[in-house]
Amino acid sequence: MIIVCTLARDDQVSLNKRIGLAVVGTSPPTPETLKCIRKEAKIHLKNQSTLLSGKIRLTAKHRFPSTAQMNMSPVLSCPTLPLSNGLQIPVLGLGTSHYGGFSHDAIVYALTECGMRHMDTAKRYGCEEKLGEAIRESGIPRSELWLTNKLWPGDYGYKAAKKACLDSCSQMGVEYFDLYLMHWPGSMRPGCSNRELRAETWRALEELYKEGVCRAIGVSNFLVHHLQQLKEDCSIVPHVNQVEYHPFQQPNHLIEYCHQEGIVFEGYSPLAKGQALNDPTVLQIAEKYRRTPAQICIRWSIQNNVVTIPKSTKHKRIQENCEVFGFQLEEVDMAALGGLHDNRHVTWDPTNVE
Repeated sequence: MIIVCTLARDDQVSLNKRIGLAVVGTSPPTPETLKCIRKEAKIHLKNQSTLLSGKIRLTAKHRFPSTAQMNMSPVLSCPTLPLSNGLQIPVLGLGTSHYGGFSHDAIVYALTECGMRHMDTAKRYGCEEKLGEAIRESGIPRSELWLTNKLWPGDYGYKAAKKACLDSCSQMGVEYFDLYLMHWPGSMRPGCSNRELRAETWRALEELYKEGVCRAIGVSNFLVHHLQQLKEDCSIVPHVNQVEYHPFQQPNHLIEYCHQEGIVFEGYSPLAKGQALNDPTVLQIAEKYRRTPAQICIRWSIQNNVVTIPKSTKHKRIQENCEVFGFQLEEVDMAALGGLHDNRHVTWDPTNVE
């Protein structure tokens, strides 16, 4: 097979970005093949001293799609779910967080080696600028990404919310977010009810949506009564509700309400911060499918039509978390995992927020 590469020397640009290629064949390349191409192309580049165009012949037993141009980075074959406005959100994303929950190298690896295209962050996490830098280093076009950000309650209110969103865009070096969420149903403004401030803030998000700064808007950690009040007070129903979701925390009443209202349900902490990885039922099912406990939990979540955003800064675990589309859990195993619900929270509990 022939891999035609255009190789340019520029010491200010990484090798990965300097290699463009055209490939010919019949089936998508595997990550192994892409690594092989990258390795051969780098060797070829290092042996040259000027701008050049060359050919590299590989002996690997792989075939390639007949496309005129192809990015060196693989793209994860990830299903999507439709939002009420017609956008398609990838069902698997990579979460970030504060307190060691961000790694520049992990983001670049997830984008360039694993083919991830859905990134989730928040102003609260303090990594917006760093995440933007990692995305730019990856070389993945903005148009291929799904970026979710969240508005912290300290910025609730009409003017503050609009300013905070634009500031977050500036911090990340982007012109828009694919999804922008109110992070929490409670407020931090004295003398103002939670309901009043939620409505005032949501009107700001509605305007940002209409202006195209946010392609979709939603909420996080909202319960049914919070959503009902927002529906009564405002004109646009949230496109997404992002809530804690794992085998021990299955808010089925909330999920049913979201489905009824056309709100896509998104789950964070799918591994229950590691607590699910040692559960006997999870371990037994993992052994049955010859998968890891993490893969079983993520697959269960996705198979329940929940957009799922596991977090990790470890390359091996990120790759592992992506490998959940090559198998399907049987109904008996889905039911067994569904039976683990004990209403346990491993993170914030919004139950008492009025």
